[in-house]
This record gives sequence, C-alpha cells and structure tokens, in this order.
Amino acid sequence: MKTVGTTAALLTRSATNQLFRLLFPPICAGCDIHVAEPGTLCGACWSRVRFIEKPCCPVLGIPFSHDLGAEILSAEAIADPPPFRRARSVAVHEGVIRDMVHRLKYDDRTDLGPWMARWMLRAGRELLNDCDIIVPVPLHARRFWLRRFNQSAELARHLASLSGKTFDPDALKRIKQTRQQVGLGANERTANVRGAFKVPETQAIKVRGRNVLLIDDVYTTGATVKAASRALLRGGASSVDILTFGRVLGQELSV
Repeated sequence: MKTVGTTAALLTRSATNQLFRLLFPPICAGCDIHVAEPGTLCGACWSRVRFIEKPCCPVLGIPFSHDLGAEILSAEAIADPPPFRRARSVAVHEGVIRDMVHRLKYDDRTDLGPWMARWMLRAGRELLNDCDIIVPVPLHARRFWLRRFNQSAELARHLASLSGKTFDPDALKRIKQTRQQVGLGANERTANVRGAFKVPETQAIKVRGRNVLLIDDVYTTGATVKAASRALLRGGASSVDILTFGRVLGQELSV
C-alpha cells in the first residue's frame, strides 16, 4: 500500500515532468520539429531511416538484398576475415542517422545518448545476450580533454544500464594519438590506428576469458574496431563482438 508520502512524491514528480515538457517540449531528434515523446523521430524522418535487419552477413552485418541462407558470408568477410566475431549496426549512416551521430559527437547533444542506446539494444540483442562486459572504443587522453566526453562511452554506458551488463570504460586504452579518421581512405585509416590500443596490465583481469562487446558510434571501414579488437584479444579476451549506431555502406568515407 502506498503511503501518503509516497503518493505526494509521485504527484510532485508527475507535476515536475509536465512542467518541464511544457517549458521544453520534445523535438524530433532529426529535424527539431515538435513530437509527442522525447527521443523520437517525426514521421518524415522515421520513413527515411534505413534500418539494418536480417538478412545480413552473419559476421560483418552487411545487409543482403535477399535471404541467402544463415551461413552465407559476404564477399568482404570471406576476402578479409575480421578479428572480431560479429558486427551489428542500427542503421545505414546517412541522413537523420548521420545527423544524430554528429549532434552527439560534435554538438554536445548528450541527451540523444539514451535514445540511441535503446535502438542499439534492439539491433544488438543477440550480441548482448552473449557478452560479459561492454567496452567503448576509447579516445586518446588529449582528444578526450578537448572534446570533454567520449560519444562511444556515452552510448556504451546507457546500453549497459538498459541491458544490465557490466560497463567498463577503462578496460581498453588508446595509447597512440592518431589523426582523425575523417577524410582518410581505407588504407590510411588502417595505418592510422595500427598499434593505437592496449589493454592496461592493471585491467587485464577484467578482460581475460571474457566475451567483450565493443561499442562505437559508426562503423566505416572497420579499421578502428579491428585494431581495438586485436588489442582486446591480445589482452586475453575470449571473443569480441562489435555494435555501432551507424554503418557506412559503399564508398562514402567522409564521416
């Protein structure tokens, strides 16, 4: 039975929430028009999102135009097998999806983090079921100081909260200050992040023998998550899966 104090607290919270929504009405995460609920898209923006769902490559998560069978790999996965086990993404990195990532990453729109994580929860359910620990792709200390937060860690933190999994932002370190990947070609990206990551000796016990779910905002060529995966495996991880919000398809690398 609810006490008078509990009822009063609930009423106060409800009134506060209503006042907040009156003063700051929820807006579309894509185009800023008013919507019914915070963290949602308007109908026009929603219709333009290309969600990535099955059928897709079981390793790289690249969508297939039609079902080729559960064990059929993409040509890319066959030609260049990745160090990680599986990669999944919410949607193709274009339009509103790209805008959401840029707003989180460059415009300090950390309020988008929880809602983006909810979409990642759905897209990566099978990976989350198998993982022991959630680890974000880290920023170098200097870039973290300049940017003030790590967008991948924000997504990972909210995803861990939603899924009940362990979140560890310190299990992997970026030990090499790399150039930004934006504007680099595939080979340049690979060279740029080679040797950039390491599992600190003090953190190895958290990784050793664990199935790690590595979180990043966008999968472009895979250079960053491949380098990070190799570092985690060298640090003793049993396996590494990848979950990102956006996925670049085709030749567009300017992200």
